[in-house]
Amino acid sequence: MRPDESLSALYQSCFGCRPASIDEIPACGSYRRYYRLWAAENKPGTAPSTVIGAWNADKKENAAFVSFARSFYEQGLPVPAIYAVDEACDVYLQEDLGSESLYDLVARDWLSLLEEAADKGSLSEPAFPESLKEVYRQVLSSLIDLQIAGKDCIDYTKCTPCPAFHRDAIHWDLNYFKYFFLRLLRVPFDEQALEDDFRAFSAYLLETPCEYFLYRDFQSANIMLKNGRPCFIDFQGGRRGALQYDPASLLFDAKTRLPKAVRSQLTAFYVDRLATRIPLDKTAFEAHYQGYTLCRLLQALAAFGLRGVVEHKPGFKESIPPALAMIRDLLDDWQIPVALPELKACLERMQSVQVS
Repeated sequence: MRPDESLSALYQSCFGCRPASIDEIPACGSYRRYYRLWAAENKPGTAPSTVIGAWNADKKENAAFVSFARSFYEQGLPVPAIYAVDEACDVYLQEDLGSESLYDLVARDWLSLLEEAADKGSLSEPAFPESLKEVYRQVLSSLIDLQIAGKDCIDYTKCTPCPAFHRDAIHWDLNYFKYFFLRLLRVPFDEQALEDDFRAFSAYLLETPCEYFLYRDFQSANIMLKNGRPCFIDFQGGRRGALQYDPASLLFDAKTRLPKAVRSQLTAFYVDRLATRIPLDKTAFEAHYQGYTLCRLLQALAAFGLRGVVEHKPGFKESIPPALAMIRDLLDDWQIPVALPELKACLERMQSVQVS
């Protein structure tokens, strides 16, 4: 049975009638397929006007998302309600949070300003909109709620592929970067020296508390804006981990091209707000924050290499230059208190990478 047919049958089982229509939603980097199902106007009942249907052949991912969503929803957190699940057909129905993501808002209110300035040949960057900065503050505040609540409310046996962002998981990401960015784009490196640095870097990252919920892919396209309220989707890769990873994922999202000063302001906001919720050594937290920022950027660059250079999916190669600019910022403000000579040398060599 096709995914749309399975979703239509599940919809009928849940709401008592077939949907009036089903529209597939274009995917980006995901292998999952999403659909919007519309209720028939002349059919009385309890069905919302629209729901989102998802198909995913990865049963473990489905189980993780459904379990996490239900747990967060019970805590009153901004995630979609789960209406129905058909495990045999690999489909489920969830609340429709609308069509506007945080990325859409950034593209409209910020990236358009950058394009306009570039078209005019302006040498100065436009001012970042205060209204957009306020949305980011709301997102970061809700993220803290999710991270802290998820420490205790999540069934971590559902995590896939592993229950924590542990040493092996970090090393997988670093090797992903090695093979799908350094090797792919022919950046030279010393294999053994880089492996030694990877081990030292992983050990350093795990020195900070790692018992909170780590969303894993907390970026602008996975944050929906429903009635002006940030809501979260696509957290099926979540697991236990450090608090620093997710705000770094959001603020160092290459697609959004946030100015360095804005990233610093929003990081300070996150740290200050977090300190009102848990005991926090801000100096130690911020030192590890830079490490997790680097870790996330390396993972993202590998994804850009795989999706953009190998698979030729649109939008990914274009994210490599702004990601490299963020790496440059980290190198200029380096605070990681661990000797990583070969990794730092690679980061410098990467600055001259040409992506065709």
